[in-house]
Amino acid sequence: MKALKILQASPVLAYPTLEDGDSLARSIIAPHLTDKKHEITIRIPMTVAREPAQKAYDMAAIELAEELKAGRDVAVLCEGDPFFYGSFMYLFGRMALNFPVEVIPGVSSLTACATALETPLSARNDILTVLPAPLENSILKARIEAADSVALMKLGRHFDRIRGLIIDMGLADQANYIERASMQNQKITPLREVPADAAPYFSMILIHKRGQAWK
Repeated sequence: MKALKILQASPVLAYPTLEDGDSLARSIIAPHLTDKKHEITIRIPMTVAREPAQKAYDMAAIELAEELKAGRDVAVLCEGDPFFYGSFMYLFGRMALNFPVEVIPGVSSLTACATALETPLSARNDILTVLPAPLENSILKARIEAADSVALMKLGRHFDRIRGLIIDMGLADQANYIERASMQNQKITPLREVPADAAPYFSMILIHKRGQAWK
């Protein structure tokens, strides 16, 4: 409710999107916008190299600063939680020293996936480890071995490699796969049945080595 009030009260709305696509964040809040706003689209290149995205955030920070200097509040959208792999953190780092910034926490992909799967992330003294799929297998394996419960994020083109690693480690039966959690096209599929090239960026694998340890 706090986020909604700020969104509706701010005269300027900014949101990230791909270079050639629409904004998922914008589409989520569209039904709740009560009046016309000045909208700023922040087009972020999805490349492995950091420099193109950094330049996009630099340019966005300049544009947002002009609005703030003119006395207009800006609401910036971010899918999930802004400080959990959220795109907003990069704008925050550029602007918080010069302007007052209020960050409203959101529902992260991690908790959204766990809820949709009806699978608690951790129980008692379990160690939860969150791992980005682009990491090398050797790093992933060591981290998974050391953890009690694991969340593997940003699967996309790395999915089949990650699935092979999980199977090789004997953890396939304790792994749950979900994509686009909390969205209308949410899908939960047994790990072994997901086509090799079908996992989107918005997908996750949750593993709890002790099974239903919370029961």
